[in-house]
Amino acid sequence: MADEKDTKLSSKLEKIAKDIEELSVLELSELVTALQDRLGVSATPIISGAPVAASGAAPAEAAADSGAGAASQTVVLTDAGTNKIGVIKALREINPNLGLKEAKDMTEKLPAEVLKDAKAEDAKVAIDKLQAAGAKIEVK
Repeated sequence: MADEKDTKLSSKLEKIAKDIEELSVLELSELVTALQDRLGVSATPIISGAPVAASGAAPAEAAADSGAGAASQTVVLTDAGTNKIGVIKALREINPNLGLKEAKDMTEKLPAEVLKDAKAEDAKVAIDKLQAAGAKIEVK
């Protein structure tokens, strides 16, 4: 890597970088997954202008499945459920640009539009994440 010589790292970070370079692809993949879980972040690329998604209930999931040919869907968070922290984490995974306060506010000011004019597959992913966290959603 040509950039390695240009980048100045502390000795501690240099050791970490060297250890990471020595990992196999499988080990690196496992490390990324573990760090995402521990830190509550996602390596999903940010799509400029993309809205946040919300969780859902079985009717919402069915709507997402049946709407696969639909041009767009709007996902609305109707109930954060009992695992509000899990829902907040899911909201932030769906939209990495969403701050902790904004995600928390979204779970408190219901109904909250999480995903607007989204593709069916994007809505489905958001619905699955939020349902897994215990939230209820509505798909329009």
